[in-house]
Amino acid sequence: MKTDILIVGSGCSGLYAALHLPADKQVTIITKADLESSDSFLAQGGICMLRDEKDFENYFQDTMKAGHYENNRESVEIMIRESQRVIADLISYGVDFEREADGSLAFTREGAHSEKRILFHEDITGKEITSKLLERAKERPNIQLLEYTTMIDLIEERNTCYGAVLRMKDGSLQTIEAGVTFLACGGIGGLYRHSTNFRHLTGDALAIAIRHNIQLENINYIQIHPTTFYTENEEERSFLISESVRGEGALLLDKNMERFVDELQPRDVVTKAILAQMEKDGTDHVWEDLRPIPKEELLSHFPNIVAYCREHGYDPETECIPVVPAQHYFMGGIKVNSDSATSMKQLYAIGETACNGVHGRNRLASNSLLESLVFAGRATTDVILRYNSIQRNPELFKKVRFEKYADAEEYGRLSNELVMKAIDQAEWIMEEEAKVSSEGRME
Repeated sequence: MKTDILIVGSGCSGLYAALHLPADKQVTIITKADLESSDSFLAQGGICMLRDEKDFENYFQDTMKAGHYENNRESVEIMIRESQRVIADLISYGVDFEREADGSLAFTREGAHSEKRILFHEDITGKEITSKLLERAKERPNIQLLEYTTMIDLIEERNTCYGAVLRMKDGSLQTIEAGVTFLACGGIGGLYRHSTNFRHLTGDALAIAIRHNIQLENINYIQIHPTTFYTENEEERSFLISESVRGEGALLLDKNMERFVDELQPRDVVTKAILAQMEKDGTDHVWEDLRPIPKEELLSHFPNIVAYCREHGYDPETECIPVVPAQHYFMGGIKVNSDSATSMKQLYAIGETACNGVHGRNRLASNSLLESLVFAGRATTDVILRYNSIQRNPELFKKVRFEKYADAEEYGRLSNELVMKAIDQAEWIMEEEAKVSSEGRME
């Protein structure tokens, strides 16, 4: 197979990138499952937008504070400054954001935000955005979409990427030659017992990056979402109870139905408080009370959350629901610059797979969709500027041997182990550095 641009992943970042590439370039999008099984479809709360210049400093500081001031300041500013352009893009693609009675955009607030700056569509904002991007991509004759097609390796030489090895839907192995490759593979939730992610998202791009010495960044920065619907079924993907629920007034309660935390603090702070309360109470979950939200607001803003709770035996209009923290988002990833370029030539990383430093140690609510789109767009601009200098190496593909990829299950298991080992090692290094720093201060 041969293409101009290969995009690995069909979430919002991959689709947005495809739509911003020139129509005269053949774009091939592959996805490990079906086209809609990306975490972008699962995003509930919304997408941030800078409302006006007066809010810039507050938005900037909210993002930095949530990230424990470990954020890349340049990346944060880029994301905020380009937010209005991205939202205008989405509206042009047909995305239907909630509107006020006068037709203006409606905004909501989530934890750790000092102002209402989040656009939304009911409680399925990610689905609304990503489905419209997918519709537009299907309309483009230069975009090819391949489901159940997995990237299992890159084909590179002297730190230049020339394409990839793919496992096709029928299990066969093929190579694909590409001028430029985008890694938009999503997160790592499938590696964890409790996660809001789809189970097939297991950090494939990270395993490949490790094997090819592509630089990584902050891979132990893994966000736990404070509130997912508690279930005893360990195989079930955790259903997220959006942070917007708390932004609109929902409360967190202990086993005695008493409030124990400020619900609008950053996610990691709320998560720690919940875990501490569960240990103190000897329980497997805490309770979330959605009844403070006016009934009309609850049913119009959060219809899918309400429906899910009712299907699982709880009516949030009249009773509290059980919630528990779960792995949710990956702030680290493949290290990229502000144009989403990796340390390997002709290879870009976008979306949750990439780490441009926007989120720091902890992501501010509803910055994920925005960050993914902003930096996917910047990647395409960089590709367009550089495309005439792209190198090809067709002879390299004749040397590819498929034997080491033959056992798909074993290869996948080894890849998962490789990623988890790297995460554990990064965490150990950070803890050791913290000890040394602490000892130095004591002296």
